[in-house]
Amino acid sequence: MAMSITSPLVNAAPTQERILVIYTGGTIGMQPKVNGLTPGENFQERMADALSQLPLLHQHALPAYDVLSYASLIDSSAATPLTWQQIAQDIATRLATYRGFVVIHGTDTLSWTASSLAYQLQGIDRPVVLTGSMHPLETVNSDAIDNLHGALRFAASTELQEVAIYFSNRLLRGSRAIKQHTEALDAFISPSYPCIGERVGDDFIYYPSRGLGLQQRGAPRFELSDYQAVSNGNVIRLALWPGISPWQLDALLGDSRVKGALLQLWGAGNIPSNPALLDVIANASGEGKLLAAVSQCPQGSIHLGAYAAGYGLAEAGLLSGDDMTPEAAFTKLVHLLAQPLSMEDQRQRFLTSLVGER
Repeated sequence: MAMSITSPLVNAAPTQERILVIYTGGTIGMQPKVNGLTPGENFQERMADALSQLPLLHQHALPAYDVLSYASLIDSSAATPLTWQQIAQDIATRLATYRGFVVIHGTDTLSWTASSLAYQLQGIDRPVVLTGSMHPLETVNSDAIDNLHGALRFAASTELQEVAIYFSNRLLRGSRAIKQHTEALDAFISPSYPCIGERVGDDFIYYPSRGLGLQQRGAPRFELSDYQAVSNGNVIRLALWPGISPWQLDALLGDSRVKGALLQLWGAGNIPSNPALLDVIANASGEGKLLAAVSQCPQGSIHLGAYAAGYGLAEAGLLSGDDMTPEAAFTKLVHLLAQPLSMEDQRQRFLTSLVGER
């Protein structure tokens, strides 16, 4: 493990009072190469140099931290369920050693990783804060320094006890966030749940009434399942489009390699009025595949059967994702299918809020 120190009190700080920063790659650590921006090395030194640009008052408020840099740094578009599993395991094995964790991650799939970590680290009794940036660390006026600053501050909170995302002055529940902009600094939003903390001036304020800390008292109940069996495209995501044909839906849902699927329906949960489409869904569900649905709209819940165009979906075996984000619903399917649960238990747990995701 590479160590990076910014706190002037670090020599007096035992490991249990430190934060572990896990650097996986992403824009924040990228440097220009001939073929474009690629993940850069020596992140611990570069991070320390960047944080040394903060005002002295802010530097002194930072917790001591260590940095664990992955040997193979990735653009987050290359992340897979096995990446999510590795990060969760690295946190779980060091839980007794650190007071909190910061995961540095590319923005493109950051919300997917955050959702998966929330399910794997259920009941966690300390902060796990994911962050990244829209611009590399050394870029002039980069958002990286402020995002690192806020993530470290919230990762040292004794009240925060869940997986969260800190980005552009806001702390969002990890299983409620989505990336909604390709360029804006405030790229992440939580469309169906308020932020659980935010920076106001020089203060980093956490809102306990919105957090999981009061709801999940007791020992962590981690579910560190082996994701290998669902890491080869075994769970799919499909957004409906006008004119979709039953053969097209069956080409995906009917594939024997598919174990689960997330369908993104229109509006409150509608599909074309073609009985053959319902037959495809019913057949797949009857084969033991775990099928769920959310809306293509970024806000609002689905209500299967509220309109005639959605009638029969629940009877066909499709589970309602309510107001869950696609990221939260998809990673939940992956998580449940990786466990030795009966089909009925999988279905029941999908419909149950496990980490405040619905």
